Amino acid sequence: MKSATRLIALSLLAGSAWAQTATRLATVPITLDHNRIIVDVYFPGPEGSKTRVRGWVDNGNADLWLTDGLAKKLGLQPVDNTREPSRDKPHKVEAPRELLIGPMTIPLSDLKEATAAPGNRIGGGMSAEINLPSTLLRNYDVVVDYPNRELTIGAPGTVHLRGMAVKPLINAQNGLIQIPGKIEGETHNLALDLGATVSFISSDLLSQWQKAHPQWPHMTGAVGPANMWGIKDEASWEVLRVAQIQYGGLTLKDVVVAPFPRKELDWFEKRAGVPTIGLIGADALDELSKVPAINMDVVGLVLHPEQDGRYTVLGVADYEGRPSVPDVKGGDVLVSVDGGRAKGATMGQVWSLLEGSPGTVRTLVLERDGKQFTVRAPVDRFLAPEPKKGKVKAPTR
Repeated sequence: MKSATRLIALSLLAGSAWAQTATRLATVPITLDHNRIIVDVYFPGPEGSKTRVRGWVDNGNADLWLTDGLAKKLGLQPVDNTREPSRDKPHKVEAPRELLIGPMTIPLSDLKEATAAPGNRIGGGMSAEINLPSTLLRNYDVVVDYPNRELTIGAPGTVHLRGMAVKPLINAQNGLIQIPGKIEGETHNLALDLGATVSFISSDLLSQWQKAHPQWPHMTGAVGPANMWGIKDEASWEVLRVAQIQYGGLTLKDVVVAPFPRKELDWFEKRAGVPTIGLIGADALDELSKVPAINMDVVGLVLHPEQDGRYTVLGVADYEGRPSVPDVKGGDVLVSVDGGRAKGATMGQVWSLLEGSPGTVRTLVLERDGKQFTVRAPVDRFLAPEPKKGKVKAPTR
């Protein structure tokens, strides 16, 4: 596979002036947590002190989010001074003036406000206390090196960008990116969203493709990377593996795609400012550096991260026509997997406990009606792509 496919390189300058800083380029390590890119972010304090938090590279979102606790620590004032903000609901505060990624200072003067989220994380099952949205990243060259787990960010022209150049559609107001793609002979715009754990495409199109291509693997229930946030609908999502997507200069094969409902897609399209059918998420991009298709080798649970750090089961995915873990039901609380505690872990950490080779058995401890019980749950290969010529299909049970 050519090296051009192993790096996701973005030149995101969208017309904003570049503020000169002492350091114009920084490369920092990243953590991939449930396919989300997490980096250390620092805020300067008095007498040379710094506050370190975890930041989420979220180029598919135009809005700056941080936790209410971080807003208080940084002394950020509510935007609406006429009333006391509710601490159990998101509310608007002043945006920080700047932050640091590695040695590089990133001014935030273009951002007038941020949304402060209750709790100690900006999203359920995450470690991040702040996101790095498109409105921040659009002023920089950015390279995500998945194989080496590194992020490089620099002033325009400071980063050596390799590979095939693609002309994206960038919304000048918010820096959101759309790239033309071709599926089933039709050309459509698809957002580039490194913050999404899985790809999303119009539910109407997914239904059409599923009927036209019954051989394409599909399933009900969002497991693995498709279990993005743990919202209620994820237990009933119809997830499809699309055989091939031409995306910019890349050929993405056997892409796992979740449905984008019409109402949400209308909002998404309005925000993008151009017609679009959905987005390409991080799972499709990370896997370019490893294998042709992402394997969904997991225990078939759909999980919901609670505010207190627990994980509740939303549903159980079917495997070969029957419940994959029949002794588990919606509402059960996942306590541990093979002794690894679920409460307080990130979504990525929990799913790393639930994955493995097909046929492996995981020992789950769950709680129902205040009582704990143990279940031996198999790892299954969901959405198994059709085996290529000469290949052997993964074992089934």
